[in-house]
Amino acid sequence: MLKNRRLLCIALASTVMLSACGFKLRGSILGNNLPFKSIYLAVPETSALGIELRRYIRGSGELEIKDRQEDAEATLDITNEIRDKVILSLNSQGRVREYVLYYRVTIRVRDNKNVELLAPTQIVLKRDISYNENQVLAKETEEAMLYRDMQTDLVQQILRRMAAIKPVDTSAAPQATK
Repeated sequence: MLKNRRLLCIALASTVMLSACGFKLRGSILGNNLPFKSIYLAVPETSALGIELRRYIRGSGELEIKDRQEDAEATLDITNEIRDKVILSLNSQGRVREYVLYYRVTIRVRDNKNVELLAPTQIVLKRDISYNENQVLAKETEEAMLYRDMQTDLVQQILRRMAAIKPVDTSAAPQATK
């Protein structure tokens, strides 16, 4: 009986201590402090980056994606999206041993009055990948997986940059005198 009470007290104490440690679920990336409630994504419908971006925004539940630019309070433009593969090193026979994969995207956010909320910003991600000509198919699959991973990371970075946008105060603008 005394042993059961001790176990119950230990379990209760550990539960209380865990709840007091500050543990909190992550929540959404965007937050509630965006200066706009709806957005138009100027990204092709067939773009893999655009599809994943739409999925993340819909999942956050804090922004409404509009089908027409005129209906949205803000517009996210992806002006440049480049995937690139550069040779990093060669072996003693002059064959490729490693590559560097780059994923570059340039974004900007404008409000419905065409005022830039986020100036054109380039995000560059890179990953190193080894190469072996005896495992060509495996390395192609690994490269595709790394690009997908970079794309997910890129979407999260775009959303974090959108969450950091501060509202533009248009009332503080100097007024012309007559």
